[in-house]
Amino acid sequence: MAEEHTSRTGRRTVLLTAWCGGLTALTAGCAARPDNGREPVRRTPGPVRPPPVAATPHCVLTTEWGSGPYYLDLGRLRSDITEGREGVPLRLDLTLVRVSAGCRPLAGATVDVWQADAQGAYSTGKETFLRGTQTTDSTGRCVFRTVLPGWYAGLAPHIHFKVRPDARSETSSQLFFPEDLLRDVYARQPYARRPGPEHPNSRDRRYRESGGALTLAPTPHGAGYRAVYTVGIA
Repeated sequence: MAEEHTSRTGRRTVLLTAWCGGLTALTAGCAARPDNGREPVRRTPGPVRPPPVAATPHCVLTTEWGSGPYYLDLGRLRSDITEGREGVPLRLDLTLVRVSAGCRPLAGATVDVWQADAQGAYSTGKETFLRGTQTTDSTGRCVFRTVLPGWYAGLAPHIHFKVRPDARSETSSQLFFPEDLLRDVYARQPYARRPGPEHPNSRDRRYRESGGALTLAPTPHGAGYRAVYTVGIA
């Protein structure tokens, strides 16, 4: 099943995107767009490639993407979502902040993540691999242990996330990866069982329109990588 995405416009939901490891470096917030069923028409200025990890955090206007057809509300509260799935390990550290409250940490928020495995497949039916839920701690943080996703359907490889600060609101989007990292990873097993696309990201309009704002900057961590990302909501 092909994955379809829509963008949303409005003032209620805000995504704050920053390449940073802490809240003290945050400098600005930006309006995102709720889902109205239309294709995104606004392009976000900025470089396609994210700056180095040590660079000054950069907050830009970004797009909130819908959940897509593969979201399942399983409520599986866990940090390690691999379920033995093969792949290059990835530790994903997320921090949630409330932009309208001076970027203060958002504690007690529910965060769902879901993604494809190394072969580009999502869990369905009774399967639950590479899906999980965490609740942010007093510093607004949560950690997921997963693997780098495989490619599928002509889309830039990505990890979906949904933030639910309360029972009345939610924000859904997705995180991308640097193209040079993907090419390196897809040359390894188990990813190499399927020849990876020459340009896994740039062929995807969503990736191009994000201007790099939703692209992670993974760094080596153990046998795999670690990526740190801050998400802010209104």
